[in-house]
Amino acid sequence: MKRLLGLFAVAAVIFGLDSTSINLEKFPDDFIFGTASSAYQTEGAWNADGKGENIWDHFVHKFPEKIADGRNGDITCDSYHKYKKDVVLLKKLGVNFYRFSLSWTRILPTGFPHRINQAGIDYYNNLINELLANGIEPIVTIYHWDLPLELQKLGGITNSLFADWFEDFSRVVFENFGDRVKFWLTINEPRLICVFGHSTGVFAPGIQSGGIGEYLCNYNVIKAHARSYHLYHKSFRPTQKGRIGLVIDCQWYEPATNSTEDIEAAERKLQFDCGFYGHPVFSKKGDYPQVVKDFVAERSEIEGFPSTRLVLFTQQEIEYIRGTSDFVALNHYTTYYAANDKTITPFTEHPSSAKDSRVHIWQDEDWPSGIFPEFRTVPWGFRKLLKWLKDNYDDPDIYVTENGFSDDNKNLHDRGRVNYTTLYLSALLDAIYKDGVKVKGYAAWSFLDYFEWASGYTIGFGLHQVNFTDPNRPRLPKDSVKTYTSIIKNRKLTPID
Repeated sequence: MKRLLGLFAVAAVIFGLDSTSINLEKFPDDFIFGTASSAYQTEGAWNADGKGENIWDHFVHKFPEKIADGRNGDITCDSYHKYKKDVVLLKKLGVNFYRFSLSWTRILPTGFPHRINQAGIDYYNNLINELLANGIEPIVTIYHWDLPLELQKLGGITNSLFADWFEDFSRVVFENFGDRVKFWLTINEPRLICVFGHSTGVFAPGIQSGGIGEYLCNYNVIKAHARSYHLYHKSFRPTQKGRIGLVIDCQWYEPATNSTEDIEAAERKLQFDCGFYGHPVFSKKGDYPQVVKDFVAERSEIEGFPSTRLVLFTQQEIEYIRGTSDFVALNHYTTYYAANDKTITPFTEHPSSAKDSRVHIWQDEDWPSGIFPEFRTVPWGFRKLLKWLKDNYDDPDIYVTENGFSDDNKNLHDRGRVNYTTLYLSALLDAIYKDGVKVKGYAAWSFLDYFEWASGYTIGFGLHQVNFTDPNRPRLPKDSVKTYTSIIKNRKLTPID
């Protein structure tokens, strides 16, 4: 069976890299192109001009051993001081939009709205105005993982008041920036916040509470998103006329065989990872997927818990959360094989959503990869995922808010990224023209090489290389800049050499 899967994998790779398979249709007239960043990864100036400390500031300073190269985001690209130079590069790139996030503690140093830091407001006003002056639409993520440390001391996202705190922060940013920002993203990748931050603990705040704190995080972060959406819809949309949505990360899971067990396992993994956050917001029924509720309840009972570890929504909460997004904002990178895992480990082991799902996943080593091996190039999985979102969430508008390829930050000749971008955009065009998926935009991750969380500076996803040993942090365009600029200008792809 393993050999057979390998042959299928090789066939898929050959098909994916065949230049004749590139979709040469033009992108629709209303399709928009952009690139993306996040505040902690790019701004630097970690304690400048009244900014408060956030959980990533604290995490990298207290636990440098948890970062691959022991480094931090204190300066990173220094975009706080170099935003005008960045906008010049964005203008040269030709993008329609730039997605960036707001540093909560740059605006509210303690996390609470009683003290607003005017320097932080000024910085984001200047950035927004500079983008608009150059014909680039700002797409703003309200929260991208950098929770104020003062709120974390109170329990952070696992505190039942988190939704109140997030609504208060949302109100401040809508009041200050909503006259010009017309495209809002509430929370970036809640799954990774809860799994990496509250289960495995490899990301800030470093909590290891799989299947318990992890699920409390899920519950609170989804409610917080809904609170921000309703606030905007009721109090700001009538005058500001913008749109707002949630960012979910979804990879594709391909059944390892055509057996019923593996087909169900692949779908189950999709529901645990993508549906866990998508279903409550985007589906007609709302609530967590039924298979998620069933499997968590079953394993909780086996482990000796008196009831399910999943924090369930009330009917009132289901109705309040359902429909709280004007579009699907999708972050996608790669594909895995999935097989049913019949093993039920003893109840004495620590619980987690991975164990609850009972799915074994892996990737074929023949699939091309960059320096980060988990993000292999599998464009056919991207097309399948887009069709899955269309079928499961009532044919929504979809904006791809992250998609990218990793390298080692050392080579401007990034052929792997050129191929990856071309192949994934070709799969996206296939989804539009052959499957009828309403994909409306695409953001290449990332604009620059950044501090990449637990990987530090050992990998980079940037279209531009940054010299992190030079105090001036010079930016140099990689070959992929020329490719992406050409795609945007011509609104079509060219075959791969």
